[in-house]
Amino acid sequence: MPEKYIRQNKNSCLIVKNSKTYAKVSNLDDAIFIREMLIGNVWDLSKTPQTVKKEDNYLVLTVYDDKIYILAKYKTLPDSKTIEKLVKKHERNPNNSKYGLNITKIFETYVITKQIAGDEYIFGYYDILEDAEFVRNFLLDHMWDVSQFETVNYCEDSDDYKVVRVIDDKVYVLDSFFSKNIDLNKVYGDFLSKISKHKYGLEIHPHLDELTDKIPELERELNVKATDNTWDFSNVSDDPLNEMIFNLTPFQKSVYDVVDDSGLEDIKKALIRYRSKNFDEKIQKHLIELVNMGLIEKQGEIYIKK
Repeated sequence: MPEKYIRQNKNSCLIVKNSKTYAKVSNLDDAIFIREMLIGNVWDLSKTPQTVKKEDNYLVLTVYDDKIYILAKYKTLPDSKTIEKLVKKHERNPNNSKYGLNITKIFETYVITKQIAGDEYIFGYYDILEDAEFVRNFLLDHMWDVSQFETVNYCEDSDDYKVVRVIDDKVYVLDSFFSKNIDLNKVYGDFLSKISKHKYGLEIHPHLDELTDKIPELERELNVKATDNTWDFSNVSDDPLNEMIFNLTPFQKSVYDVVDDSGLEDIKKALIRYRSKNFDEKIQKHLIELVNMGLIEKQGEIYIKK
């Protein structure tokens, strides 16, 4: 019977024997071919080849999570580098999801998270998906050890060099360059400028939220000052509004930053990375404080900046 051991779903075919799924492929013809290969290998997944000839095509195979997957088909036998890239791509996104493993998007920020020993850890926030993918891929290849990052790291996927800084166990991508000839002092100054602009409301960079109270510390550590052609950050607090914003607590500032014609549920969703005990009550308390300070106002169920 052609369909023995094969279960057809809407978008795929599973090869199942004794309640164990041995392969997941996209069509019946390939499923029959892989089933015959498994029978020939006595259902031993360790005997699965990386490539196998099927009629006029070479199939590239991988075993992931104890299942065989067909990664690609070629008319000529692919080289080992091509196969390696295909395998890595599948391991980083085995479910063919939008961003792959460990990356979620909260509003305009890409967040890398991972469950370790039952606890969820955040490894970084990014405003560019390419940066999030680079960091996620590096961590997958290095057992999630953030100490393995160099200051300048080559990214094979984008063929460029990324300047990285690990701060409080979170990985920040400061900038990207097509040459390894990089002026790090300028990169650090621009990075601090971006944090400062976010802090004072001159620009919006939510992925830098956790650094706004660390500017003096980072200036000492990096031995540079925030540099900008327009703004003098040493005098920015002379403005009464900026002075008031400057004196907010870190969590008050985080609540203030995400208010943008927002309802309470939108604000809570934007701050989900800060979830802790009494999370909802803390947000509502800080919203009331910000309203009383005159920094925001409530119009019906919507909060807006003044």
